[in-house]
Amino acid sequence: MNLLMPNKETWLHRVNPAYKLLVFILLLLIALLNQNFDFALYQFIMYTLLLLLFSGHSIKKVLLLIAPFIMLFISTASTMMMFGKGVNIWWSWGLIRISEESFYHGLLLGCKTLSFGMLGLTFALTTKPILLFYALMQQFRLPPQYAYSFIASLRMLPAIWDDLRTRSHALKVRGVRYKRGIKGVYQRLSLYALPLLADSIRRAQRVAIAMEAKRFQMGQARTYYYITRYHRLDVWFTLFMLAVILIAYGLARRVPLVG
Repeated sequence: MNLLMPNKETWLHRVNPAYKLLVFILLLLIALLNQNFDFALYQFIMYTLLLLLFSGHSIKKVLLLIAPFIMLFISTASTMMMFGKGVNIWWSWGLIRISEESFYHGLLLGCKTLSFGMLGLTFALTTKPILLFYALMQQFRLPPQYAYSFIASLRMLPAIWDDLRTRSHALKVRGVRYKRGIKGVYQRLSLYALPLLADSIRRAQRVAIAMEAKRFQMGQARTYYYITRYHRLDVWFTLFMLAVILIAYGLARRVPLVG
């Protein structure tokens, strides 16, 4: 959890979480439906700058978190380049055929993947999950039983991690030796999966009973510990993100790299 703690809070942290989720979903849809490589490339650049400048985390940590998406970019783009369809063949060997169309389509797909990653990271690094579900309940009328179920599941993650460590220490004290290869993997799964699953089911049952005792199933109006509202900052956030997408589109039209 410390990995997600920012060094400092920026204005993005103060935007209404539910509204921010809605805007980011719209941006993801624009990235998904776009078929222009230059626009996709400039979207990726703009979203990367947004992540680096306003996430509130150090550049080193952000670059570390971006690394898996770079690997995803390489795998998706190279697969499309080598096996995509195209007429103008540049190079072929066996089943591998790299054409002009597949090359640029691969780059387009890779840039979309990176844009998705940058937006997702920006949202995850600037949003507190608890406030997100409270905002979804108060601004988007999400039923409390669903929202609190998600919150309870998030709260269970550290408990599951503690159970895993306790189980690991207990097996080590007992002197359990694991076999090598596939048998060792199966042995670990059999020793860890069933006890952890049983503990999780018991814990989930206790939470469900507690939620029923609090009458979450009644659907009546409730008070909230955290109050979330729309602010003037949300308007500036909307204008800022609109400017970001317009700048990316303008650069794609004015300074195209492919055309």
